[in-house]
Amino acid sequence: MNYKLLLEMIFSITGGLGLFLLGMKNMSEGMQAVAGEKLRKLIGVVTNNRFVACGVGIIVTILIQSSSATTVILVGMVNAGLMTLTQAIGVIYGANIGTTITAWILAINLTEYGLPLLGASIILSFFTSHDRLRYCTTVGIGVGMIFFGLQLMTSGLAPIKQMPAFEAWFAKFTADSYMGAIRCCLTGALVTAIVQSSAATVGITMGLAYNGIIDFHSAAALVLGENIGTTITAVLASLPANRNAKRAAFAHSLFNIIGVIWVISIFGIFVKVIERLVGVDMATPEIINGRTVYPYVMRGIAATHTTFNVANVIVFMPLPKLLAKLLYKIVPEKAVPEEPRLTALNIRLVDTPALGIEQSRREILIMSAEVIQMMKKLKEVILLPSNQTEKPEKAEHIFQKERELDVIQKEIVEFISSIIAGTIPHEVAEESRRQLRMADEFESISDYITNILKLNLKFRQSGQKMSPEGLAAIIDLHANVTEYLELIDEATKNADANVLMLAESDGKSITELMKRYRSEHLARVSSGAVSPLKSLIYTDMLNAYRRIKDHGLNIAEVLAGEK
Repeated sequence: MNYKLLLEMIFSITGGLGLFLLGMKNMSEGMQAVAGEKLRKLIGVVTNNRFVACGVGIIVTILIQSSSATTVILVGMVNAGLMTLTQAIGVIYGANIGTTITAWILAINLTEYGLPLLGASIILSFFTSHDRLRYCTTVGIGVGMIFFGLQLMTSGLAPIKQMPAFEAWFAKFTADSYMGAIRCCLTGALVTAIVQSSAATVGITMGLAYNGIIDFHSAAALVLGENIGTTITAVLASLPANRNAKRAAFAHSLFNIIGVIWVISIFGIFVKVIERLVGVDMATPEIINGRTVYPYVMRGIAATHTTFNVANVIVFMPLPKLLAKLLYKIVPEKAVPEEPRLTALNIRLVDTPALGIEQSRREILIMSAEVIQMMKKLKEVILLPSNQTEKPEKAEHIFQKERELDVIQKEIVEFISSIIAGTIPHEVAEESRRQLRMADEFESISDYITNILKLNLKFRQSGQKMSPEGLAAIIDLHANVTEYLELIDEATKNADANVLMLAESDGKSITELMKRYRSEHLARVSSGAVSPLKSLIYTDMLNAYRRIKDHGLNIAEVLAGEK
């Protein structure tokens, strides 16, 4: 065996595969950055109409360039309760059609233009400061890498024809019989599960067929298996998610597995249909750069990928509810409800920042709702009889929520930090910074709520008792601050940039109210009606309410774009 040739082949294939995968990532990031807000709005229009959901799946997957990435997004959205299982199934149908566009891009066979396109895009990226143009150059860099990587893989696979041992090994994987087609299918599934990119394995399949190492029938069987292997990414993403999200991931797997089973059962008819659709003899060789190659087979592989997925969608289109019922049997509900995760954030969503940032926004809204609930529980604790010195159950609930909000803030910060580390559009970067600030402000509000609770418990444990006037003042101030937080919560939900003026006006009223109650309290201290210890605890409580208002105002300023 010519080991030098073998080493060159390994280097060329490995380097080409690496460039191809990096190119896919760059193209995906660039297209998402260009689409930006439109991509987020697109996901939002998904309804129970399966045709609309399918159309959304097609468009989103064309922009993201990965059905696996689309399904990971769906897993996250189902996990977060933003989408039902039936809606997600409709989008999965479309995702499987949308992902086939990559095979057609490869079938154009512009490999010799990959390196010039890569170089030109890189040079242009150095001379542009306009965001949209810069993102377009990122797409160009990605496409250039894809074609150049495919060229390296294709040329790297060519020497196999000169190695009888390798050629004999590949001869074992021919789809000249029913079992041979199944072997090829399983091989395609296994390799794609390892690489976690059906686009890459389709590219390798094209390279093998282009060089005549495998025939079209074998390539078609490999492509069928690659449709199964690509579903592993979503299954892995669903492992830490809830059971409904697992069902969404398994929907992708079932769709492809069942599809492959029925197509393999009529494999001979299927490949004849493809041959007629292509309209040329894919076994026709050509001499290019002194090598005998089979360029038409690449069109056949792309047609196989598209025809399989379109036919499968036609079969499954009337059956989303039936598929959902099957998934509920495969992944049944637990007898004991599962412990909910603190956030529905999934690190795999950082590959789709335009959509990932929407999920982190939802977690911000959860934090906002939680601090309002904490305020309501705090009021119940304050109104408990003063002779109850034991820590009430409601107090422990507030402490638990404060600990949870600490964790949620930490998970949001880690998630957003991963998002902004990649190539993202300007508006996503700005939204990321706003969310980081708001998460910090809501967490600080929860800290001050627990501070007030601790001060109240200190009152009880020291045997102190609030005067009726002091208690009435605290309850009134508490009600005003709660109403203020509800204003901020509503503005956060609606991303209302006009809330600042009202927040400043109401905030000043709360500050004046707090100062008036503090003055009245100091008057009671001067008259000897209040002990020094009680005075210190009481004024600390008043100050904590003002600090809660201050953090709420900070959030209003973030929404208005002032900070």
